[in-house]
Amino acid sequence: MPTRAPAPTFHLSYAVERAQLANGLRLVMLPDKTSSVVAVAVYYDVGMRSEPEGRTGFAHLFEHLMFQGSASLGKTEHFTYVQGSGGVLNGSTHVDYTNYYEVLPSNATELALFLEADRMRSVALTQDNLDNQVAVVQNEIRVNVQNRPYGGFPWLQIPPVLFSSFANTHDGYGSFVDLEAATLADAQSFFDRYYAPGNAVVAVAGDIDPAQVMAWVEQHFGDIPSRAVAPPPSFAEPLLTEQKRAVVEDKLAPAPAVAIAWRTPDPADLAGFLPYVVLAEVLTDGDASRLQERLLLRDRTATSIGGYLGIMGDPLDAREPTPFLLEVHHAPDVAADTVIAAVDEEIDRLVTDGLTTEEVQRTVARMVARYLREVDPVLGRATQAAVFEQQRGRAELLNELPDLLSSVTTEQVVAAAATLRRDNRAILELRPARGES
Repeated sequence: MPTRAPAPTFHLSYAVERAQLANGLRLVMLPDKTSSVVAVAVYYDVGMRSEPEGRTGFAHLFEHLMFQGSASLGKTEHFTYVQGSGGVLNGSTHVDYTNYYEVLPSNATELALFLEADRMRSVALTQDNLDNQVAVVQNEIRVNVQNRPYGGFPWLQIPPVLFSSFANTHDGYGSFVDLEAATLADAQSFFDRYYAPGNAVVAVAGDIDPAQVMAWVEQHFGDIPSRAVAPPPSFAEPLLTEQKRAVVEDKLAPAPAVAIAWRTPDPADLAGFLPYVVLAEVLTDGDASRLQERLLLRDRTATSIGGYLGIMGDPLDAREPTPFLLEVHHAPDVAADTVIAAVDEEIDRLVTDGLTTEEVQRTVARMVARYLREVDPVLGRATQAAVFEQQRGRAELLNELPDLLSSVTTEQVVAAAATLRRDNRAILELRPARGES
């Protein structure tokens, strides 16, 4: 019989209530009277992969535009109202979604819902706002990518090696040429297509009365006109049938690094996908992990090792195709091929010799504990429920994930490792640039 890791000792039982408005907006409510605050998270089904050719960086640019005023509010007033109520707010752009959130005292719940509805109704699209935010995004690219060691490694640089389609390979931060070419008509078209209520999920967690929240959502969001929403496109593409390899130079990097990536099964199939999530932890998380023990402690060839799923390290936040990534930063006097050979040896050893039950139990227990810490705050709960609803139509996975992780068998993890072959992967070497910059 397959050997299973034990179920976690703490089973989640957060209340989850769901509703949908006539205009298509989906609502997830997670009441918790032990909290004194409320988190409101709004997830739109549009991310970097949704961008059309010639408009790279547009999803991220639009995240910035959504803070520049709306139907009833001027520029920066969204910040003023939230922060003036003792709250915090932010937004972020990911591969397959863009999200916005507020955390406020519970007596400001309606305010947060009004603010989100107001910009969903009509964002302030002006030439001044567009020009200003293009400049802001360009400066962010300079700070976070161009003028930072390892700024695009590997998340911006390995997709063109692993994938082939524009959707999966282009730079989601955006090129300066594409950003500067953006017009108000482009922005309005993007808003009309992707920021429709039927393309959004609103999650509200914390000290709430679900009936009251439902009434407020109907009041503030209910009369936003519905717009046609196309089903999410498929980003799938053929699997690699041979190893692909590339090299990038980084004039700011003090030491070399290498990233190795494979394609995983469709994340929508959790039973087939979660063994890869566990495998990444078995290989790289903690001193007892396979690659940490080999490369850092025994060989002393690496300075850091990471393993994760998804370009941005968010394994449950992306659709197919999603990569399994290993990232190793190593000493300058160690060849990349030496590191790669050691990785191959450890994966081969895992496949040949298998895993112990204790190894998987320890890994899953650590993963479950980390997950519990992440969803304990109301913001973590709201964002996790929202992404599960948006990506999988099941906010209830918030409660089910610990048991799903604990049901992964040692045999499934070994089988996942066996798919990480030399002939179906992409390798990206990062080398410090020599000479003057």
